[in-house]
Amino acid sequence: MTEDYIGRFAPSPTGPLHIGSLVAAVGSYLQAKSKNGKWLVRIEDLDPPREEPGAIDKILRSLEAHGLHWDGEIVYQSRRHEVYEAAIKQLIENNFAYSCTCSRKKLKTSTTPGKFGLIYPGSCRNKTVQHDQKSAIRVLTHNRRIDFFDKRTGEYGQQLESEIGDFIIKRADGFFAYQLAVVIDDAWQKITEVVRGEDLLDNTPRQIHLQKLLDFPTPDYCHLPVVKNELGQKLSKQTHAPALDDRQVAKNLVAALKYLGLQVLNELQQASPEEILAQAARDWKHYY
Repeated sequence: MTEDYIGRFAPSPTGPLHIGSLVAAVGSYLQAKSKNGKWLVRIEDLDPPREEPGAIDKILRSLEAHGLHWDGEIVYQSRRHEVYEAAIKQLIENNFAYSCTCSRKKLKTSTTPGKFGLIYPGSCRNKTVQHDQKSAIRVLTHNRRIDFFDKRTGEYGQQLESEIGDFIIKRADGFFAYQLAVVIDDAWQKITEVVRGEDLLDNTPRQIHLQKLLDFPTPDYCHLPVVKNELGQKLSKQTHAPALDDRQVAKNLVAALKYLGLQVLNELQQASPEEILAQAARDWKHYY
């Protein structure tokens, strides 16, 4: 195993794995193993109200049943709050972040809708916030375009200030935002490439912005096609995606591999998950 490549799969425990999340897991796994690298698993349990009891165990059991064996220890974001808080303190001290007391009601009436949601106009940038006021933390943005090359989709970029605005890194309810935690943990785990679903493509410029503010390296990116239902919606808990049946491992893996553009030999469809994935890793070298 080489130390050069480190990839990861980072599910949120909002429910068990479905075929869409399996595609993301398999794609990131194959990218790592085709390069003789490490494949890590990180549980992004940042939002307890959205999490489903028992989902973490179900996710890990499904990964193991499908032959997706991870390297090293599992990282749980719920155990890393002190690290996220320290990063926020650093950003505030460097005048890269500030407190925001804007309510959802105010935001709906004072912000402009954009392609990626409401565009925050910087209302609290120069506002003094009292210590006893309930507030979120936002990071300052600028209007220089942030571009990067995605290995599957090609060039992509955004002008954060005019397209998104200063975005939240800690919510008013005290929960840390995905954008902050993912950047800190990718750097801490020395992730060299992020392979994930295309639905997260437009999050990447925000993450690159934070990487630069925190003096972190920027990994490579590869955003995989997202599995959709018959209505054209991304498979998720919200769209009632059915959970994986761990009794049909070979069938599930074959479906995921075909969705990723790989051909699976008929004889392999009766093989063990480890054999299916080993052959897929050899074939994967021709992709991405």
